Amino acid sequence: DFIKSLATPSLRKHVCQLRNIFVCLVAYHIFFMLFVWSYWKTIFTLPMNPSKEFHLSYSDKESLEREPRGESQQEVLRRAAKDLPIYTRTMSGAIRYCDRCHLVKPDRCHHCSVCDKVNNCVGFSNYKFFLLFLAYSLLYCLFIAATDLQYFIKFWTNGLPDTQAKFHIMFLFFAAAMFSVSLSSLFGYHCWLVSKNKSTLEVFRAPIFRHRTDKNGFSLGFSKNLRQVFGDEKKYWLLPVFSSLGDGCSFPTCLVNQDPEQASTPGGLNATSKSENHLFPAKPLRDSQSHLLTDAPSWPETAAKADKGKVGMSNPALTMENET
Repeated sequence: DFIKSLATPSLRKHVCQLRNIFVCLVAYHIFFMLFVWSYWKTIFTLPMNPSKEFHLSYSDKESLEREPRGESQQEVLRRAAKDLPIYTRTMSGAIRYCDRCHLVKPDRCHHCSVCDKVNNCVGFSNYKFFLLFLAYSLLYCLFIAATDLQYFIKFWTNGLPDTQAKFHIMFLFFAAAMFSVSLSSLFGYHCWLVSKNKSTLEVFRAPIFRHRTDKNGFSLGFSKNLRQVFGDEKKYWLLPVFSSLGDGCSFPTCLVNQDPEQASTPGGLNATSKSENHLFPAKPLRDSQSHLLTDAPSWPETAAKADKGKVGMSNPALTMENET
């Protein structure tokens, strides 16, 4: 009789409901855990600072303070930037120098105000965490809105008991739906930025290189752009653990050739011939962290041919401009 009772429609219905509740609880806590984890990593990951190679020496600082603006300061900056992997310039064509930190700015490096959404500066060190935070917060809100939808419909069809809890259901659905709309637009925008290998500032002001301004100067193609942010090992892509490629100070680009006057690369190869094949800065600080910098097939040969014969990008006669 007990076994027969298990087969009754009412009991099967209750078992099915319990199973659905269990699945929803498991999914909810998974989304919530990933959401909190990625948010924690976003707000508590310290921004990366330029390495000591970009800081001016004590004598160079004194020279900049002592000499008037002009050729003398220009010489100081050329000497300081001679062996650095930098190719972008200011709008006036000057070496990007920060008088607040007394250093030559690495490519794509800026002072930034604290992000209002996460109370932290979003940059190379935590950009992956920020993307995952947007993704998991969007999934979290969508999950809440989807599971609350049936009760939201019952609210308008008078299918719920007349208690104060019915207003909580309405508020929860509206809040989750509105956050889903705003988060989907923000997450979609940053997905587009990743696919184009752009920062938010580079959308409004394209990076300026030695020969021209190019809004896609750092784009290596969708696959490599994605790998620069999320890394090579796909098992870490969905987890808030650091797996981005590179060092945050040097970035490969297919637009620029190395200056023949610059020193040879650390590997001892001829600088000019190496740049024609790979087209990346002469001395990336930690290029061993990113094989994107040494992946020859990733660089179009047309860019090398177009720039062949031109004066290189390092050490041009530039005036200094302070940026903050």
